[in-house]
Amino acid sequence: MRQIVLPHLPSDVEAQKGDLVTDLWLKGKETIINKDKKKVKIRMKNIVIFGAPGSGKGTQSDLLIEHYGLGHISTGDVLRSEIKKGTELGKLAASYIDGGNLIPDDLMVSILAKVYDAYGRGHKGVIFDGFPRTIPQAEALKKMLDERGDKVAAMIELDVPEEELMTRLVKRGKDSGRADDNEETIKKRLVVYHSQTQPLIEWYKQEGLHHHINGFGSLERIFADICKVIDEL
Repeated sequence: MRQIVLPHLPSDVEAQKGDLVTDLWLKGKETIINKDKKKVKIRMKNIVIFGAPGSGKGTQSDLLIEHYGLGHISTGDVLRSEIKKGTELGKLAASYIDGGNLIPDDLMVSILAKVYDAYGRGHKGVIFDGFPRTIPQAEALKKMLDERGDKVAAMIELDVPEEELMTRLVKRGKDSGRADDNEETIKKRLVVYHSQTQPLIEWYKQEGLHHHINGFGSLERIFADICKVIDEL
């Protein structure tokens, strides 16, 4: 991944000594002290990052984590971790996977809720990467967060032309040796994405949370466009 020089982020002490910078910096904190020396309640910024395979979700998530100090919940990583640890939820998930079955939405949400709760109440927000993938999953995530007095602040869609997705994934397959990054498999994955996952765009539009980002272009420009959305939440 190319190095990007990010703007200086002041420490808590530096921010509290400043003026307007205190209002603008780390708006994802639960509480900050503004320029009038008053504590202000700030809601966390939970972000759903969304896009087809190869759209750059992982790369942009890494940059957002570094820039904003957000947590990161990737369904693939979470599942592998729970299974490796041998937790009860992990064993249950493994039983579905080993049987060639999809993990039920309620089980997946229970696993994600466990990870989400581990961040505690003072976190700045998390990026949900790889979940939700269907409307029922989005509804389940909304309910889980509602129960905690939280919400999704934005769904950020990385929109990349299909030809570019193919080029990226084929190259990734050659570079990494991933068996699933060949043209035939990629086409099948994109069909699944368009038929099952893309309807989420309309669902999040109705929720007033959808933000479209042109995911084709320089890494720096895409990242800047995402930051603009998050800074205005």
